[in-house]
Amino acid sequence: MERGKRKDFANAAALSSFRAPRSECLPPFVVGYEGGALHPRKKSSRRARLKTSSLPRRRFLLLAASVLALHCARAADAGPPLCIVIIGDSTVCDYKEDHPCRGWGQFIHEYFKDTVRVSNHAASGRSSKTFIAEGRWQRALAEKPDFVLIQFGHNDSHGPARPEATDAATDYRDFLRRYIDEARAAGATPILVTPMHRRTFDADSKLTDILHPYADAMKAVAAEKKTPLIDLHTASGELFQKLGKDGCPELANAPTDFTHFNEKGARMMADIVMKKLPRIAQRLAAELKPATQ
Repeated sequence: MERGKRKDFANAAALSSFRAPRSECLPPFVVGYEGGALHPRKKSSRRARLKTSSLPRRRFLLLAASVLALHCARAADAGPPLCIVIIGDSTVCDYKEDHPCRGWGQFIHEYFKDTVRVSNHAASGRSSKTFIAEGRWQRALAEKPDFVLIQFGHNDSHGPARPEATDAATDYRDFLRRYIDEARAAGATPILVTPMHRRTFDADSKLTDILHPYADAMKAVAAEKKTPLIDLHTASGELFQKLGKDGCPELANAPTDFTHFNEKGARMMADIVMKKLPRIAQRLAAELKPATQ
């Protein structure tokens, strides 16, 4: 018995003098060694461990749900996007990718955020008269636009025997008045755009002005009806005169075409329109992309 007591005492003394060099070297049931005593790991329940590990995930899900709810609330407050409808002729309309022509209307959407939708109803060969006669105007109004950009004049100026021709002093003005009145009746803001110059020059290299009767008529109707107007006619004339007879072909879809545009020319016309549009339509100014403001 005495020998057994001495052996137990020796074992206890050996344990009391033991010092663990590093905590990671200790057995799994040990979490530390302090003051000559070994401390067993505290057992935690599986439920408690699961509860602790799930807290970050719960916080993330709660944050994600809050962000989604805020986004939905803002989208609901914003309502549907503003709608711009464009009507006009071949200098304005959309073209397929493989076509050499481009119209300025097909680039307007690039200036705006997703809060604006642009619908280009312009069609090649149409005048202020035939656009209505073919039912295109009613289809444009069916879009329920907030704004309507209206440019006619090139085909209106054709010879009086042509079905699309109008007279700048009479029925051309009447058709413009109709567009304005019916756009307003539909809840839209009409904006007139004077027809740009044709790129033709006289013997003295001065830009001719074939379309000035139609541009002047549109300005007169705009003043009469108190309608916003973008004077693309004057601005394009200044640009074409500056480029001159030799420089203007860079804007054309073909060397002998003095009316229609390639992409460079159409983008220049769109840029002129968009420099003016936000100034006369303040609701649209806030919807421009930052790079275009």
